[in-house]
Amino acid sequence: MLKEKLQPFIDRYEEINKLLISPEITSDIKRMTHLSKEQSSIEPIVNKAQEYIQTVNDIEENKILLEDPELGELAKEELKELEARKPQIEEEIKILMVPKDPNDDKNIYLELRAGTGGDEAAIFVSDLFRGYLRYAENNGWKVEVMNSSESEAGGYKELVLLIKGDHAYSKLKFEGGTHRVQRVPATESQGRVHTSAITVAVMPEVDDVEVDISPNDLKIDVMRSSGCGGQSVNTTDSAVRITHIPSGIVVTNQDQKSQHKNKEKAMKVLKARLYDLQMQEKMAQEGADRKAQVGTGDRSGRIRTYNYPQNRISDHRINLTLYRLEYIMNDGLFDEIINPLIADYQTKLMEANGI
Repeated sequence: MLKEKLQPFIDRYEEINKLLISPEITSDIKRMTHLSKEQSSIEPIVNKAQEYIQTVNDIEENKILLEDPELGELAKEELKELEARKPQIEEEIKILMVPKDPNDDKNIYLELRAGTGGDEAAIFVSDLFRGYLRYAENNGWKVEVMNSSESEAGGYKELVLLIKGDHAYSKLKFEGGTHRVQRVPATESQGRVHTSAITVAVMPEVDDVEVDISPNDLKIDVMRSSGCGGQSVNTTDSAVRITHIPSGIVVTNQDQKSQHKNKEKAMKVLKARLYDLQMQEKMAQEGADRKAQVGTGDRSGRIRTYNYPQNRISDHRINLTLYRLEYIMNDGLFDEIINPLIADYQTKLMEANGI
């Protein structure tokens, strides 16, 4: 029975409440912080559990009152509303009981790279970047460009962004993969539609504790910045390239004038990439079923197509097609695709966990 499944959450919440006001905990900041985080994480399910228990109790009370000559009609009306609300609360509870991804609340590094299609792919990196910027604004997130490599014909060969804000990873983790664009390039005189592709990687920002890097595993090169960065960019050897020898991962940063700042930013991106690599390896070990559940699997997989002549955007993982490409890109309305992806993900996780 659902009521019995929910009671342990309520009991634990009340236990934490008592612990947080006890002298032994108030004097131990580390334990107090840990308990406060646990309390915050179970608070939504506790609130919903209390609402559910109250609803069940109200249903029972109103059923008794049905025979009452004075209150019977009122009880009948209230019972109708309560019985309609009960399954809604049950569904909300099921979603809250889905095992939480530990990275969901983290900030993210979003990496966009031009793939097949040359200049047109680089221009699409720029277009998708603008779309994500608007999406970030809609969510009240902050965006910082960590590194960029501009293309000669406009756009970017590569772009690394740090996106800070509530649930940035939980919403954007499904964006990882190959994004294919079909449109007539500005340089195409015959009006033919070209197909190009870019890859997107989504990596959670990690604490130093989560990724331990030995200085002996790093090769750090300092070089002169290149690209369109104004005259001051080329006056100092400020660009930094860090190679993580065991994994072969290479991170370059040249956006800052200070060598120290470029190195600091490159190290942060490197840690995120190494953490992401660990997650990918773990996922591979856990097998294809797990990969299907989390929905963020093989990066080489084509996840979405943006067809400009048809104003069509299609997500191939859930067979979703919308003829609103222009609005979604211009106004950052990615929730129209992301929300169905999250719903699909939650359904698969509930099935896998027998909820």
